[in-house]
Amino acid sequence: MPDGPLIVQSDKTLLLEVDHPRADEARRAIAPFAELERAPEHVHTYRLTPLGLWNARAAGHDAEGVVDALLTHSRYAVPQSLLVDVAETMARYGRLTLEAGFEDDAGTAYPLVLRSTDRAVLEEILRHTKIKPLIGARIDDATVAVHPSERGHLKQELLKVGWPAEDLAGYVDGEAHPMALETADWSLRPYQEHAVEGFWHGGSGVVVLPCGAGKTLVGAAAMAQAQATTLILVTNTVSARQWHDELLKRTTLTEDEIGEYSGQRKEIRPVTIATYQVLTTRRKGVYRHLDLLDARDWGLIVYDEVHLLPAPIFRMTADLQARRRLGLTATLVREDGREADVFSLIGPKRYDAPWKDIEAQGYIAPADCVEVRVTLPDAERMAYAVAEPDDRYRLASCTPTKLPVIRALAERHPGEPTLIIGQYLDQLHEVAEALDADIITGETPVAQRQKLFAAFRTGEISRLVVSKVANFSIDLPEASVAIQISGTFGSRQEEAQRLGRVLRPKGDGRTAHFYTVVARDTVDADFAAHRQRFLAEQGYAYRIVDAEDVLP
Repeated sequence: MPDGPLIVQSDKTLLLEVDHPRADEARRAIAPFAELERAPEHVHTYRLTPLGLWNARAAGHDAEGVVDALLTHSRYAVPQSLLVDVAETMARYGRLTLEAGFEDDAGTAYPLVLRSTDRAVLEEILRHTKIKPLIGARIDDATVAVHPSERGHLKQELLKVGWPAEDLAGYVDGEAHPMALETADWSLRPYQEHAVEGFWHGGSGVVVLPCGAGKTLVGAAAMAQAQATTLILVTNTVSARQWHDELLKRTTLTEDEIGEYSGQRKEIRPVTIATYQVLTTRRKGVYRHLDLLDARDWGLIVYDEVHLLPAPIFRMTADLQARRRLGLTATLVREDGREADVFSLIGPKRYDAPWKDIEAQGYIAPADCVEVRVTLPDAERMAYAVAEPDDRYRLASCTPTKLPVIRALAERHPGEPTLIIGQYLDQLHEVAEALDADIITGETPVAQRQKLFAAFRTGEISRLVVSKVANFSIDLPEASVAIQISGTFGSRQEEAQRLGRVLRPKGDGRTAHFYTVVARDTVDADFAAHRQRFLAEQGYAYRIVDAEDVLP
């Protein structure tokens, strides 16, 4: 279509004209298969990658649909070579399949096999040095035996060589444990039902939902579907307690059926909630708590905030391929580039709801995103200029010039539940003192954290200064203002999580406010631009204002 908002280029980049009247429609159409790379004011740059196309294929999108989206929204003719490449890349997914219970012509049964619809592909992958040790006997021209313990490792290696296997081998039911949703005064939202259906139909995989959109309820509904013992892995103890409380409230599970396995407690019950931290704790090089994975015949494993999985959990997950696995996250973006491991070991993306679609349905609050830029005084600029590169971000992030701006922003919203979020503890303590606000950091005992979070929820306190411990899995439904003063360098996932702290719908329907205070002409501003990429992909636009426009 000649007036489309999209320019499709032969190097697999897609340029989206943000101000075009059909830009939002085009963004939604390409979101399932294209990844946003850059998001300046007027033209956003997306890229087509094999992993993005395979994720789309696994989620039920076919090459014809992808090609149609590109042709429909492109302003100019789409390069034929790119269309061919899209079709051929997507056709690679499923050319190899993992299957269980195979029996050859002689009646010999094999618990797990790798089959191919293309003999040449099978011959090619059998010659890879890292794949050979994972493969067993050759059964026929199209089939080789695989030891069940190598199911995960084989999927990882096949993905690396560009031939992702579709896992059709099924799952063990695990130990049965009856439970149901307690829906007397609530019900699953339509998108939550679709998420559970997508996951269950696929067997294992990842559900991507905005912060505040009820990922825990999707997990609970998947548990009710599985009717089996469940291991839930979470980011921290506060998150574990929130899962515990939500399951008691939303399901027929009782206190005796739910255990916590953390630094403080070691309970193994039909539903066990464990922290990533305790599982990855080593003593003398040994992971002491891995026995938890074999402690029960788990029927379902839930990975909360799957985009944060530590490397040791990936290794453990390779051994759990016969168990149903559900990953929950607001963004599959990983700054360490391990999205491919999530795909091969947890499963492909089974459901992904665009944030703006959920907002349009009224399930998350609209948000006004503003970047406030401060200028370093001459003395600080000189100190920054001569500093070692490793020190520059801290110098720029923690400039005292931000303090009056932070105070002015907080005073713009008197009485509104406001979070001030940062990375550096000295800076946070200074801000807390200046605003006479309570503070939560990693050093704050869990009981004290829960007490302060409860006071914030009830309105007893309206301002809370928090470190990155509040990035994830913290339920603060009434928070309506967030002021970000420093972050983990250019982490896109962190930006998404922090905005998510204020997106839960407000009782009076008001708009949430998300401010980021950055020092111009420094790496602070560069990292801020990188962090905003994921949210720009979701349709959030940042207004940039000068500190002078904020100060009284």
